[in-house]
Amino acid sequence: MSAATSGRRFLITGGTGSFGQAMVARLLASDVEEVRVLSRDETKQSVMRDRFNDPRLRCHLGDIRDPDSVLLASRGVDYAYHAAALKQVPSCEFFPLEAVRTNVLGSANLVEACERNGVRTVVLLSTDKAVRPVNAMGMSKAIMEKLSRAHGRGSRDAGTVVTIVRYGNVMYSRGSVIPLFIEQIKTGRPLTVTDPRMTRFLMSIEESVGLVEHAFTHGRPGDLFVRKAGAATIGDLAEAVANLFGAPVATAVIGARHGERQHETLATAEELAHAEDHGEYYRIPVDGRDLNYVLHQSNGHGHTNGHALNGAPSDYDSSNARRFTVAELETLLMSLPEIRAELAMSRALIGVA
Repeated sequence: MSAATSGRRFLITGGTGSFGQAMVARLLASDVEEVRVLSRDETKQSVMRDRFNDPRLRCHLGDIRDPDSVLLASRGVDYAYHAAALKQVPSCEFFPLEAVRTNVLGSANLVEACERNGVRTVVLLSTDKAVRPVNAMGMSKAIMEKLSRAHGRGSRDAGTVVTIVRYGNVMYSRGSVIPLFIEQIKTGRPLTVTDPRMTRFLMSIEESVGLVEHAFTHGRPGDLFVRKAGAATIGDLAEAVANLFGAPVATAVIGARHGERQHETLATAEELAHAEDHGEYYRIPVDGRDLNYVLHQSNGHGHTNGHALNGAPSDYDSSNARRFTVAELETLLMSLPEIRAELAMSRALIGVA
């Protein structure tokens, strides 16, 4: 990223979270001029300043729900990554209006502020739960995607390019199930699983950062990018974690929580029918037609793409994606520095004992 980031200023909303921490580290390793973090939690910001100890990191206390704080934080910025969101499905089910205020209106505030301040590129982070959504979190993220797509459709010549990335579960991110499994193993409790047959897409935080960088480099107004990802059942994931820590595979099935579904979808068949294959990624361009459909029909300009996948027979979901085996999951988990650190700590405690 060094050529693109040299001397540039970046804004990361929700930057104290898992993605924000990883992206800040990535950016500060290059020759950026400044990395701004906009978030509401002053304690996490203080911890982050101590961790990085870099004068190029500037923390802005504010809320994306407040247009003025977003306008101030994005002033003089070249590029923005939008990670601030309410992400917990059950919480959003109980407080759906809060999901709307943060995920929809907050995102709209950011796009408007970035356009007013002349920010060059904005990448919005979305989720597989936005596809055919059944819960409030997914619905609010789906509307966020629609806002971005509408901006791209209506602002093809605008100075601010707004794109979207959509991905599934990031392993060991805040609120993910893997840290919960490890804590339950440490305390000798059974691993609580919603349904062992439930499937989820899995990716590392580095892969999520790579997807955002791909959108940042290749995105055009209204584009949506999806990373090709493997999936696993919750039961296999629990078994893999237990195996790594030498614990018995004891699980307690608690049932699906509010708003959860059995499988998740990264892209629909309709989206894939006009997507471009970018190797590790799909680019799903916006349908650029306006409301004058008769004109498009008479001119033969339907929604086609020269690099289309020529139609997709089904959705790309976690039930038909490449399935990780338990052994593959163990290898994947061992690639995470957090897992290696937890294992080293466990072994050290056993050695002391």
